[in-house]
Amino acid sequence: MATLNDNYLKLKAGYLFPEIARRVNAFAEANPDAKIIRLGIGDVTEPLPAACRQAMVQAVEDMGNRDTFKGYGPEQGYAWLREKIAAHDFQARGCEISADEIFISDGSKCDTGNILDIFGDDNIIAVTDPVYPVYVDTNVMAGHTGDANENGEYGGLVYIPITAENNFTAAIPTQKVDLIYLCFPNNPTGATASKEHLTAWVEYAKANGSIILYDAAYEAFISDPSLPRSIYEIPGAKECAIEFRSFSKTAGFTGTRCAFTVVPKTLTAKAKDGSDVELWKLWNRRQATKFNGVSYIIQRAAEAVYSDEGKAQVKALIQFYMENAQIIREQLTAAGLSVYGGENAPYVWVKTPQGLSSWDFFDKLLQTCNVVGTPGSGFGAAGEGYFRISAFNSRENVEEAMQRITEKFKV
Repeated sequence: MATLNDNYLKLKAGYLFPEIARRVNAFAEANPDAKIIRLGIGDVTEPLPAACRQAMVQAVEDMGNRDTFKGYGPEQGYAWLREKIAAHDFQARGCEISADEIFISDGSKCDTGNILDIFGDDNIIAVTDPVYPVYVDTNVMAGHTGDANENGEYGGLVYIPITAENNFTAAIPTQKVDLIYLCFPNNPTGATASKEHLTAWVEYAKANGSIILYDAAYEAFISDPSLPRSIYEIPGAKECAIEFRSFSKTAGFTGTRCAFTVVPKTLTAKAKDGSDVELWKLWNRRQATKFNGVSYIIQRAAEAVYSDEGKAQVKALIQFYMENAQIIREQLTAAGLSVYGGENAPYVWVKTPQGLSSWDFFDKLLQTCNVVGTPGSGFGAAGEGYFRISAFNSRENVEEAMQRITEKFKV
């Protein structure tokens, strides 16, 4: 008789976003005439930049010619894309990251889960609360946690609350932890981390032999020049941090899939015999074994992001979504709601009105305004009483959604 990985049975009934989809679909079936505006899942709505589309068309043509046809590519990604990323995203900002420390993948969501393949089962793991659910759920699946309590907190994880009371700052742990998940600009709260704050984390990690798993998927939305866009802007980070990035929100690649992970060659962890092992070698081995690489066509599209035309078009995309975020912030603030984030991130974090729980507010917003957001409690216990609204939608939908919400919930 085949047996299960029983760790999957510890997972809560439904991953957050499928549960949202279930409730929305049920409402839509019962109310077929309702015009539902979705500001929940952080999926983009605007077309791919023209430079990326043109590069894809040319790449398709390449595949039709024997001389330019591409079969299996390097599992780590083509050198011409990795070199562009290293030069534009890191070296231009003073970060000494080389092209061969960059691994192209089909998504940072995948990589933040897959990275656990190269780490042991006895690490003490810290996550912020609220937190992007993938960090927690993949550790549950891997058997790194106990069961969840009534608040949805899993035994074996160290939770670091980030709330309005501490200005959404992730406090340095008082205990020793081994793996630390940080996400800035933060999903879901929209909070950012200063250089001073990240410096404190790097110093902690180096002092304790910890590894920071740094999710920078939303770095392109930072407009404040004083804020770091990469953890490698912090001295010493190459000795203690892995960074994850994505083209999904930056250039609208949610449907085409391309991202990358940076694993510095200076980064090591302990083997059971006490020796130091280079993590780059392990991740390289893992990718070569379990991953066949991102398609040539998609990588050519990603390369076009770094052309002059691509840079201008991506900048316009980012500006468009951030203008949406500004509209959401201003309208909800004017209605008397407590609003956070949305200034250097595409997410607005709202305190639920009228003492409503996160899911009660979700249901009320759906039923009375036909607007979908994301319940804060779905991101962790500290997210209870909050609600995430995404700026990823058309201007028309954002403006109409804000009009509906402010009419119903004006304080």
